[in-house]
Amino acid sequence: MAASRWDGRITSKKSSSARSSCWPWHWIGCGRDGRQHDCGLWIVDCGMKGRTSNPQSEIRNPKSAGGGAVRIVDSHVHFWDPAELHYAWLEGVPSLHRAFLPRDYAAATGQIPIGRMVFVEANCRPEEARREVEFVERLAQQDPRVAAIVAFVDLAQGLGTRGSGLAETLDAFSTLPRVKGIRQNIQGQPAGFCRQRAFVDGVRAVGRCGLVFDLCATHDQLSEVVDLVHDCPETRFVLDHCGKPGIRERSFEPWTEWVARLAAHDTVCCKVSGLLTEAAEAWCPEDLLPYAARVVECFGPERVLYGSDWPVLTLAGDYGTWYGFTERFTRGWSPADRSRFYGDNAARVYGL
Repeated sequence: MAASRWDGRITSKKSSSARSSCWPWHWIGCGRDGRQHDCGLWIVDCGMKGRTSNPQSEIRNPKSAGGGAVRIVDSHVHFWDPAELHYAWLEGVPSLHRAFLPRDYAAATGQIPIGRMVFVEANCRPEEARREVEFVERLAQQDPRVAAIVAFVDLAQGLGTRGSGLAETLDAFSTLPRVKGIRQNIQGQPAGFCRQRAFVDGVRAVGRCGLVFDLCATHDQLSEVVDLVHDCPETRFVLDHCGKPGIRERSFEPWTEWVARLAAHDTVCCKVSGLLTEAAEAWCPEDLLPYAARVVECFGPERVLYGSDWPVLTLAGDYGTWYGFTERFTRGWSPADRSRFYGDNAARVYGL
């Protein structure tokens, strides 16, 4: 599925098999040359145009579409407990400033068939990174679906810095069966962060340890991320949250170009996650659709992963709303592609 330059427009044709008001669109990317590029994927018209009711409530918890039951791997889940560890960022988000644990996740997901979860570090104090891994290991004893951990490591401290312990930390994490990846947030870092020699060397070391590096960066940082990926050919990457596009501003360029450049590297996969909190408060599915579709157009169904970003997603909706969007987005996909998106790809990438 070759990536092409794209202006965000969608051309649609109705599926002859459609049986409801939510009928699939055939995704056709319209290039800047005016030519259409048929990507062979079906996405969905959520039927929201002209409605006055709450569009978010209308996509909550639909029945599984087109491929039967799929045991989901949620590739992006956070747990935290302010009584256990310190999270400075929670002080500015009162609704999240409490414990979120597997029992809360179970309540949020209800009957949605979650088979396994990938825990992603939750930005506690850097010096508490090892304690966070121990904390999640204990949670995994309570809920065995916690199958993988993406841990925090301060890679920018430098491998050769005396007393940094970076190499030792990576080696120690790589011996823990549940630790499958590393993340250090790029979002919020100053310009040029991804090009610092110490950080690049640290990301290379992640690859040498056989771990994945999760990329959390905003759309205006993706040019640096492309350089980082190019400079670390032996490291496998997962782009979080579709590269955090400018959905509020309805901005596509240059995000769409950088996504295509990242997808050109077969060492990079992408999570379809975190879009709710990038959208405006009164979002509707049509706001999210072009961004999710562009990611699938570029990466193909073999390199996209379902993720929720729970509980951060609760700032903009509930779990059922997000799951409902992805169910309708993937309606019309083949059973094999749905299985890849909802679980197989994450299991392969994180070695579950």
